Amino acid sequence: MSAAESPIQGVYVAAVTPHRREGHEADLGAMLELVDFLSAAHVDGIALMGSTGEFLHLTFPDRIRLVHLAVKRSRVPILVGVAHSTLDGAVELAREGVAAGAAGLLLMPLYFFRYQQEEIREFYREFANELGSAARILLYNIPIFTNPIAIETAVDLLSSGLFAGIKDSSGDYEYFARLLALRGQKPFSLLVGSDRIFTRARQAGAGGIISGVACAVPELLVALDRAIRSGHTAQVDRLDAHLQEFLNWLEKFPTPVGVKMAAAERGLKIGPLATPLSPASSRLLDEFREWFRAWLPSVQKDAESVLQ
Repeated sequence: MSAAESPIQGVYVAAVTPHRREGHEADLGAMLELVDFLSAAHVDGIALMGSTGEFLHLTFPDRIRLVHLAVKRSRVPILVGVAHSTLDGAVELAREGVAAGAAGLLLMPLYFFRYQQEEIREFYREFANELGSAARILLYNIPIFTNPIAIETAVDLLSSGLFAGIKDSSGDYEYFARLLALRGQKPFSLLVGSDRIFTRARQAGAGGIISGVACAVPELLVALDRAIRSGHTAQVDRLDAHLQEFLNWLEKFPTPVGVKMAAAERGLKIGPLATPLSPASSRLLDEFREWFRAWLPSVQKDAESVLQ
């Protein structure tokens, strides 16, 4: 089936990557347990090796091994982030993702160094030419961490027919609205990557979300998505209020510290943070853990009332 015939939609989880304490290597066993936990929560899919997954801390062998094992283990489709600072590196990771059986590839622009939009267009075109029809490729706009994909660039690339869709993590609703208008002319998978605007965007016609929050509280996003699609305004309002409250806490910490600590509070093996927090942030994190333990039961109750 073509990308237009089988859109990627619903609630996909932007998964963290558990690490061992020795050498900050990926903890493959803990990653498989996380995949089991998320699959059991009835999410529509899982996205690995994105910004929430801290791909840049991992070696090539770790990234490749993790993807192959996770795809084999998962009961839901897996999207694989193949971001790299070079075209050749991204292509190599993409080919491994295809060989593993990934449902699609997420590709952010080249990062760290600044590039003009024409270079970004050329990067994506060359990548698509290298992969051919081997996999569904999704653009990944995340300007907070890398070069932005200007809306004109996104429209140009999505109109080319080479790309299956886009994950827009800008949080810019006007940008999303331009993409939504384009999708009315040419079908593609339109996923938001910002939990903050998910409810508004999904109500307007977004195909779904790739959510970092869903890694820690998958039932919240699954229930919210169902309530939105069912048109239950009161349920939507209540669940979105929970989501916004959680996001207010997450913004107090570096990405993805809050998500990782919340997942750990649920008994998942996450491992150490990539870098130590300041004493003040560590104290605040203790407050967050205490708040999360008190907050979670009411969220689970409200989600269950929608999902039962």
